[in-house]
Amino acid sequence: MLVALVAVIGTEMASRLQLHVTRATNIKDNNQAYWYAMGAEQFAKKSIIELLERNNNVVSLEGGWSDEFTFPLEGGGIQAQLMDMQTCFNLNAINAANVNNDAGNNAQAGQRNRNDSNNTNNNDNGENAQQNTPQPAPRQASPDGAPPAEAEAFERLLTEAIPELDSYAKEVVRDSLIDWLDEDDELTQSGAEDADYGALVNPYLAANGLMVSKSELRLVNGVQPQWINALMPLVCVIPTVSQLKININTVKEEQAPVLAALTGVPLSDIQSLIGNREPSGYENVQDFLSESLFSNYPLSDVQRQWFDIKTEYFLLHTKTRYNNASFAMSSLLKVENDDTVTVIRREFGGIR
Repeated sequence: MLVALVAVIGTEMASRLQLHVTRATNIKDNNQAYWYAMGAEQFAKKSIIELLERNNNVVSLEGGWSDEFTFPLEGGGIQAQLMDMQTCFNLNAINAANVNNDAGNNAQAGQRNRNDSNNTNNNDNGENAQQNTPQPAPRQASPDGAPPAEAEAFERLLTEAIPELDSYAKEVVRDSLIDWLDEDDELTQSGAEDADYGALVNPYLAANGLMVSKSELRLVNGVQPQWINALMPLVCVIPTVSQLKININTVKEEQAPVLAALTGVPLSDIQSLIGNREPSGYENVQDFLSESLFSNYPLSDVQRQWFDIKTEYFLLHTKTRYNNASFAMSSLLKVENDDTVTVIRREFGGIR
């Protein structure tokens, strides 16, 4: 009887020991995968600095820096891709004419404080809180109540991405997004405010501030799961930034709908323009605006301000492996005025 009892106790102790050993091994492997990702982030920051120095701050696709690469390591490996965050439609810019006034700037300041707090406490963004980003000069909203030019461009983007969407549905999404971003409770023509969201089966409130993640778009009135996946690759969110800037040198053919929406030029013409673009891109914005196709589609002064040959924000997607552990991280990187690169935000887990 005593021997049997000792055997049972010994078996239990051995099982617990094995469990602790396995747990410790998993923690070690996960930590190593994490540090591989952090190493990739540091390498990306250095690569961005070298890219800007090499081309006098002009950013193009030349050199293949935006291609996905794989780096094998003992026991695992790193898979990473650096992307230009100024080749997609920044959702925070849809209400730019109203955000860039005094009240809007106050809302942005509050949002910055919330983002900095969230980044510090939840997203491991520690060392690098975002500096205040200079915003363009305030622009008055249209006196006749027409939506801002950015909102009209967003509506055209919906047309390019989801051709089957009818005009009213696009108007609802457009105006609801404006209401989601503005700080007041006044209803835009076809939009939605707190009362509309509060009446849902699972109620919530409008953000009434700038977005932090493009996943918030799923909460906006009028957005449907049947078509949102077609739109998501073409849009993005740069936290605290309500300015719309597109790097004309780094837009790829699959992102042509963004340029088509901003310019009003047919998609096929924009695709041809991108396909015929030199690898080194345009030396200045005026060369782009002087393209012959724009003679038939004249751009307003506001539209001309949307284009640039420089990039201030980059996004790094990283996936790492070590033994049986895997880790995924998405890092938003910002080029500061002193040409250093800081981490604005990190997201762990699903990144696509």
